[in-house]
Amino acid sequence: MTTTTKTLAAGTWRADLTRCTASFKIGNLGRVANGTVPVTAGTVEIGADGALLAVHGTLDLSAIDTGIAKRDLDLRKPSLLDLDRHPTMTFTATSASPVEGGWQVAGTLTARGTSTELSGVVELSTADGEPAMTATARLDRRTLGIRAPRFMIGRYVDITVTAVIRST
Repeated sequence: MTTTTKTLAAGTWRADLTRCTASFKIGNLGRVANGTVPVTAGTVEIGADGALLAVHGTLDLSAIDTGIAKRDLDLRKPSLLDLDRHPTMTFTATSASPVEGGWQVAGTLTARGTSTELSGVVELSTADGEPAMTATARLDRRTLGIRAPRFMIGRYVDITVTAVIRST
């Protein structure tokens, strides 16, 4: 994937769900735990002037995969992600401003029945000649009410979502 400064044509763009990835990293018992989560929806709206007007995405947390089945089961618990009651995570942008290669985006992230503000960077790139966007953000898990000793679970979750997008 290569980053470009090219802008997208005005209109609504949808994520090609077969070509999306969502991953995360968090400290876990003195090590780094990595995982993936399926992307189930994603749309981006671009204005006539190339401005990013809207971003919305949904992840299926009930299919979280850290590579360790016991850890994945633990994440389902009400004290952690409460996945039996809240199986998805959504993000809706509330503002965006241009930066080199993309946009600085702020919005509302909702998971486990709680909403919190989250900001990050969305970079425009290409994947096999098609437009793609990569969003990166750092989430403080405590803002979602996830309480655990820091030596067990790190305070910050680094999230990366990459999606090949197509004009609708």
